[in-house]
Amino acid sequence: MSTTTASRATATATTVATPRRALDWRIRFGILALIWGFSFLLIKVGTEGYAPFQVTLGRLLFGAAVVLVAMVVKRQRLPRGIRTWGHLAVAALFLNALPFSLFAFAEETIPSTLAGICNATSPLWGMALSLVALSEDRPTRRRVAGLGIGFLGVLTVLGVWQGFHGLDVAGTAMALLASLSYPIGWIYVRRTLANTGESNVSMIGAQLLLATVQLALVTPLFTAWPTHFPMVPLLAIAALGALGTGVAFLIQYGLVSEVGPTTAQMVTYFVPVIATAAGVAVLGESLSWSTPIGAVIVLAGAALTQSRPRVRVRVRE
Repeated sequence: MSTTTASRATATATTVATPRRALDWRIRFGILALIWGFSFLLIKVGTEGYAPFQVTLGRLLFGAAVVLVAMVVKRQRLPRGIRTWGHLAVAALFLNALPFSLFAFAEETIPSTLAGICNATSPLWGMALSLVALSEDRPTRRRVAGLGIGFLGVLTVLGVWQGFHGLDVAGTAMALLASLSYPIGWIYVRRTLANTGESNVSMIGAQLLLATVQLALVTPLFTAWPTHFPMVPLLAIAALGALGTGVAFLIQYGLVSEVGPTTAQMVTYFVPVIATAAGVAVLGESLSWSTPIGAVIVLAGAALTQSRPRVRVRVRE
């Protein structure tokens, strides 16, 4: 999940009083970065034993289960209203079902390190789309420069000067489309689901439930029921869903409520670093010089696109 997406979508929802946390937010911030950073490794391991749609369906099943249990503990109900559920179905498609599936398909042919870096382009897509779809997001020189720098970083990661030699174009395109899907989803949420009066936990519970139903309908049409169940990939899918989706979303929304979306979305800049380190150290994936250099450029551009002009307060004497 794109963290910028989660942060901004949550910022538009109704604010709920947050009790004092037993665990310091900085520790939870680090845990979230680790969980999302390792998610790309878990996707890779999952696709070694199961079809991409099966990986995504399992991820959503375990993720939805965690959030629904949290709802029961917090004594919260699912949202009401057909209109709300209709909007949530669209949000589930663009924020969960589609990007999760695209990343799973992409990692059949590209390294998890590259998938993690492609995910970091989500703020760049978000900034480009918001200039068109959201009238309140005015372009500034700094943000436009960040957009240009970010996509220069993407070209560096892809090794454009080599003619994309050795790069699986289809897999990389799917990973980039997955990162594009997130800002489309949060722009839709921002336009249709702001100030619904429902809690963030109940909204994400319903959203994951709908995404699970969507994958449950699609998966049998394109994949056959597995004849055997490899244990390591199955455990990877369970961890991906329970931790990388369910627990991670709960931590993220807690951080947004406590420290605000701007601070919470900073986790975006740690995820590709952890994803790259995990892919190289655990899976033994190769790493050319252009990948980390390009990733740094992407993150620098993404940071600029998220910057806001400082408001100058004039003090009357």
